[in-house]
Amino acid sequence: MGRGKIEIARIESRTNRQVTFSKRRGGLLKKARELSVLCDAEIGLIIFSCTGKLTEFCSESTSIEEIIRRYQAAKGVRIPAGVSNHDSEAIYNELGRMRKETHNLELSLRRYTGDIDLNSVKLEELTQLEHQLECSVKKVRVRKMEILRQQTDNLLRKEKMLEEENEQIFSLFKDNNNQMAWEQQQQQAAMVAKFEEHGQVLDQFPFSGEAQPSSVLELAIPHYQPYRLQPTQPNLQDFGLHFPTFG
Repeated sequence: MGRGKIEIARIESRTNRQVTFSKRRGGLLKKARELSVLCDAEIGLIIFSCTGKLTEFCSESTSIEEIIRRYQAAKGVRIPAGVSNHDSEAIYNELGRMRKETHNLELSLRRYTGDIDLNSVKLEELTQLEHQLECSVKKVRVRKMEILRQQTDNLLRKEKMLEEENEQIFSLFKDNNNQMAWEQQQQQAAMVAKFEEHGQVLDQFPFSGEAQPSSVLELAIPHYQPYRLQPTQPNLQDFGLHFPTFG
């Protein structure tokens, strides 16, 4: 699986920014070294971190000064050479101050993360560090509560929307049941009217001594009386005839 694209924007977290800078600086120096060796190119690379730390690289066959001079000649620009000793001293002092400040910041960052031993830290510094950590924890908790409140509000809105949808579905279901009940009542009324009509038809045909038919269909079917077959020859015994005997 390929790696996802990373948004190119300033990293807000100082720790993550420093880690990313260290990794990418190493990759950039490696690529510059490979390009110099493979292609016999003269490369000069100067990097200043956000804390003012200098990192430089140049090909083995040249130097940073030579590359800068060649750059000036190619671009047609010149750096003023008239710098006095006072100015040079001020520059060195500013550079020393920046280095000291950078060292203090790195040390403070390591104290925050617990990467160094705190046994040699003074009480005042520990108290200040504790206060700063408490302030940071308060900010984190405030932001955490804001996110939780936003999530709670979103869940409440979602719950309300679901309740409204359930009410609409229940209303449709209720209307459907009412429609079905009304149709059943209409069918029952039609059946009752039909039975009453059949009763009126049967009342027009009185039957004496016979069973009353239960429906018009039974009235339409003819009824036959059962009968018995009579013999065609008379029974001689009924007339008292006797045959003579011979003997």
